[in-house]
Order: sequence, then C-alpha cells, then structure tokens
Amino acid sequence: MRKYYLDNIRWCTVVLVVIYHVIYMYNAEGILGGVGKITNLPVQYYDLYQYIVYPWFMPILFVVSGICSRIYLERHTEKEFIRSRTLKLLVPSTIGLFAFQFIQGYISMSISNAFEIMAEVPGFIKYLIMAISGIGVLWYIQILWIFSMMLVLIRKIEKGRLYSVCVTVTVPILILLVLPLWGAAQILNTPVIVVYRFGFYGLQFLLGYFVFSHDEVIERLKKMFIPMMVAASALCVFFCIRYFGENFADAPVNRSLLFTVFSWFTCLAILGGMAKYADHETGFTKWMGQRSFGLYVFHYLGISTVALYFAKSGILPAAVIYPLSLIAGFAAGYLLNAIISRLPFFRWAVLGIRKDRSNV
Repeated sequence: MRKYYLDNIRWCTVVLVVIYHVIYMYNAEGILGGVGKITNLPVQYYDLYQYIVYPWFMPILFVVSGICSRIYLERHTEKEFIRSRTLKLLVPSTIGLFAFQFIQGYISMSISNAFEIMAEVPGFIKYLIMAISGIGVLWYIQILWIFSMMLVLIRKIEKGRLYSVCVTVTVPILILLVLPLWGAAQILNTPVIVVYRFGFYGLQFLLGYFVFSHDEVIERLKKMFIPMMVAASALCVFFCIRYFGENFADAPVNRSLLFTVFSWFTCLAILGGMAKYADHETGFTKWMGQRSFGLYVFHYLGISTVALYFAKSGILPAAVIYPLSLIAGFAAGYLLNAIISRLPFFRWAVLGIRKDRSNV
C-alpha cells in the first residue's frame, strides 16, 4: 500500500518552503537574502518564521527521500533506480539550467546588481554565469542525486544486513541519534554556498532509508507523537530566543547542538504525527502531491520576479509586496509546471519527465 503520509509531508513542506522564501527575500534579521528589508519596522518579528522552519524543513525532505528510495528499490532494480533518479534529479539540475533556469539566474543577478560589473563580459560567458546562477533551489535535487548514487554502492557493501538490524531501533536510540547527526553537521560543509551540507543531509537520507522505512519504527514514533511534539515546540522557542538576529543558515548556528536537537526532534514529531493522522489521500492532497515537485522547481522564479520589478524599485508598498510575492510563487509554480510538463524536450530537461502525463 502507498504510504500517503510521505506524500503529504512532502507537499506540505514544499508549501512551507514557498512561504519561507517570501520572508527570506525581504528579511531584515539573520541573513542577507534577495532584496532585503522593505519596511520601516525597527524589528521585523515575523522574520522569526525563518528560524522556526529552517532547521528542519530540508532535513525532513531528505529523510522522506531516503524512505522513498527504499520503497522504490523494493520493487525495482538498481539499474532502474539509477535511471529514474538521473532523469528526475540530475537532468533538471544540469541540462535544465541551460534550457530554462538561466532565466532564474538573470533575475537573481539583476537583484544583486551583478550585471553592473559585467559590462565587458562577452554574452556567451554571461549566459554560462546566468545558467550556473540559476541553480537556486535545485541544490536539493543535485545532492539528492549524489546521495542516491552513493546508496547504490552502500547497498552492494552492506547487502541488507544493516537494514535488517535497523528494524529493532527503539525510540531512545532514535533520540540518541542526534549525537552522530551533530557530528555529521560539522563535516563536509561547503564554504560560501552554505546549503551544501553533505554530512548532515547525507546522514538524514541514510537514516530515512535504513531506519524510517521500517513500519515497526514508524509505529513506535506514532505512539510518541505528543511528547515529541511538545519537546520540538519547546526547543523551537528556545532556539528562536537564543539565535534570533543571527545567521541561522551558517556556522556557528547551523552547526550548534541546539540547531541539531531542534531539527531532529521536529523531524521525529513530523514522521510520527503525519503517519498517525495524515496517512490518507483526498482529491486535494492528491492534486497537491502530484504538483509538489513543479512547485518546488518554479516557485522562486515568481517570488524573485516580483522582488526585482516591484520591490527593489519601491513602486509598491511592503503591505502589497508580501502577498503579491506569495501569490506569484504559487502561480509560477503551478502555471509553469502545467505548461512545461506539456512541452517536448523541456519537460525532460526541466522536470525530468520523459513522456507527457495528464496528471501533472
């Protein structure tokens, strides 16, 4: 049977990512993002939203991706897994950059005034730079492809032995896993582009595959949902009080023990809670789930376009810019997904769809 709670976690998290990027684009606390502050408020307390969701919303996606990899490999060969992940993840984050995402690169570079210092740069070189700058949110699927290929090698080594042992993992052990996660948070972090955290996210992915793909483990989490949620909520408050105003996306904050503990307890609460209360499908959740990938791929283009042409110029007040950016994020996500998924070549290059599908 399909595990609908995984689909629901995924699309709900993508919705939170869209909201996050609206706040991020105009935030005044913690991290320089996009246009920056566009209000006259001495403190934008709603920027707290970033601190509430950032520590855990990408980790939970990597955990879910690990679980889904296990489910796929139970029914398909490793060669089929490699082909499917390469089509869905690698092609859009490489070829897709040159086929479409260079537009995102142009918008992002325009926001940062990058073209002012590139007046003498040849057009072809500008295009290459725009394509690379268009990676944006696609960093997630880039490193997810790397993790998927690593998983194939790991499977050849462990031959199912580690997976079989992990069915016995209890809740106390799940809690103690925060320690190796904290250790993983310290390693394989790229400088400057801080989202590439191969140690931290890689371990989350592997835990999804080896541990949380077991129904027995999820059943244990379902019973512990309330205390996990209480603990996660308390840690959220503590984290926001401790770090509000600091750069939550870079060291030392994103490598702190508090960051890791808050992230992990929230992931455990989400897995248990969604498995317990959201393991079902409705017409709405099916529609959202089928379009979550397209929403993720395209939403930032809508938000950043509003930021460039309306927020940066100051022609509209902040009270209009915020809701307009949110609407643009969802509109771009759903409309571009509907259009590009029906265009030959582009549906393959940008969305990893080999053939047209009526349900996208």
